[in-house]
Amino acid sequence: MHNNSTYSVAIVDDHILIAKAIGGVIAAFSKYEVLYEVEHGKALVEKFKQTKNIPDIVLLDIAMPVMDGFETAKWLKENHPEVLILSLSMQDDDLSLIKMIKAGAKGYLLKNIHPAELEKALDALVSKGYYYPDWAASKVFSNLAGDPNNKKNPVISITDRETEFLKYCCTEMTYKEIGEKMYCSSRTVEGYRDSLFDKLGLKTRVGLVMYAIKWGIYKY
Repeated sequence: MHNNSTYSVAIVDDHILIAKAIGGVIAAFSKYEVLYEVEHGKALVEKFKQTKNIPDIVLLDIAMPVMDGFETAKWLKENHPEVLILSLSMQDDDLSLIKMIKAGAKGYLLKNIHPAELEKALDALVSKGYYYPDWAASKVFSNLAGDPNNKKNPVISITDRETEFLKYCCTEMTYKEIGEKMYCSSRTVEGYRDSLFDKLGLKTRVGLVMYAIKWGIYKY
């Protein structure tokens, strides 16, 4: 990124009042400035045609008309991979968040958060390159020192069936559908899930997905 102490932010949200409110909150943070707010991805693409409109960070809503958060994140990943994407969601929806992470988002927030967490998220994005709430994946990113080319976490032993389950977790399949693919019952699938939750210290499917992506178990 740059050496300047201020980072620029673009907000993409079809609810203009929410976008303006978020912009007002960010304007009060000393390290960040809002470049503009737009109401969908297509409007953002238009803005990006001028270099001066390319921000350091894009706050990206998921559900939008014309060009939604998934399409916008993919476009940014392909055309401007240097731009950090922080997705915003109204709901704690695992599958939407999984899709956003796979599309290129480096973090996510729920819109009901306190402004202090928004600032914390922005700080983490520019310093570490990612931000995920503690409840989802704190341990996925702890103790990651070592050889980045080593795609297996040396500390944790995961069985072949658990690895297979992890790969399916990164799709949009329900647990029932995963069971059908793995030729086992829903209860067995839940057993793999609970075992991995226990081994990895995680509580959500999103956490499992981020673990799978981090360690190269799932390529996207």
